[in-house]
Amino acid sequence: MLHESVLRTVDLPVTDRFDAWTQQLGRTHAPMQLASDRAADYRGHQRLIGLGDVTVWPATFDHLVFRRTPKLVRQSDPEVFHLSLLLRGEGAAVWGGQQAAYGTSDFHVNGSSRSYEIVTGPDPVTIVGVEIPRELVALPAGRAERVIGRRISGREGMGALLAQFLVQLASDTGPYRPSDAPRLGTVVTDLVTAVFAHAVDDDLRLPPDTHDRTLVLRAKAFVHRHLPDPELTPARIAAAHHISRSHLYRLFRAEGISVAAYVRDQRLANVRRDLADPALRAMPVRAVAARWGFPRAAEFTRAFRTAYGVPPGEFRRQALSAGSGAAARGRGRSAK
Repeated sequence: MLHESVLRTVDLPVTDRFDAWTQQLGRTHAPMQLASDRAADYRGHQRLIGLGDVTVWPATFDHLVFRRTPKLVRQSDPEVFHLSLLLRGEGAAVWGGQQAAYGTSDFHVNGSSRSYEIVTGPDPVTIVGVEIPRELVALPAGRAERVIGRRISGREGMGALLAQFLVQLASDTGPYRPSDAPRLGTVVTDLVTAVFAHAVDDDLRLPPDTHDRTLVLRAKAFVHRHLPDPELTPARIAAAHHISRSHLYRLFRAEGISVAAYVRDQRLANVRRDLADPALRAMPVRAVAARWGFPRAAEFTRAFRTAYGVPPGEFRRQALSAGSGAAARGRGRSAK
């Protein structure tokens, strides 16, 4: 599991909550002046996920006004870009005489080297924030800064690819090892660079390896969306991205895996998760397999046993038995 640190203001005395939140965001991005009409009893929840030089931080918090003044910029500038993917709520930003409003599934971009004011709506907001050093964004000087303050859609194009990756990562860091963190940071860096380049019509200046990694990520996102389809083939994946199968094979070989193995492994991981889910215990194993693109039972059973060392039915019995035992132990402790 990736290393995370968590702040929940409800765990603190009421009088300390807003100050703690202010200090935390100052460390997360850069020192800011914060204000809120809920400061007397502030509710905020932030997870900090370290990915090498990049930080991802899912958060939900009450109404807030962020001000990074010219004086604060002069006093401290970590030279980072910040992106916020707004998942719930609304907000607006003012910078350099310009302003923009943001809604659900929009990205807002700012930088620690510029002064700004950001205001969220009256209801709590939920975001996934990203902090990325300026030097990691592989665009010519001055190009990336043109994205600051702009509203970028997380519903389509490159913005959607970045949004999908961040939401999936934030929803469950359990499958990743600490050693995966720098690699995941590189993925975020490449996607942010691609999003910025697209926003300023600068795609052709992207380094070739960034193009390739971005294309791999697009292909993987396509695979995840179509896993239930038993007709998901390399030819179909390649056609969806307007490349040849040989090009697709080369891209995945650079990742250390074949296209077919990646599809199979993702399907097996989803089946494994569903077999361990008590809510799905009534669904036959073969139905769970078919749900994730395995229409032939014998082929699926061989693949599952090879991957996990036991037949799928036995795995389900062990997983559900272990879950029931843990729940019973928890109830016993609660009764004491």
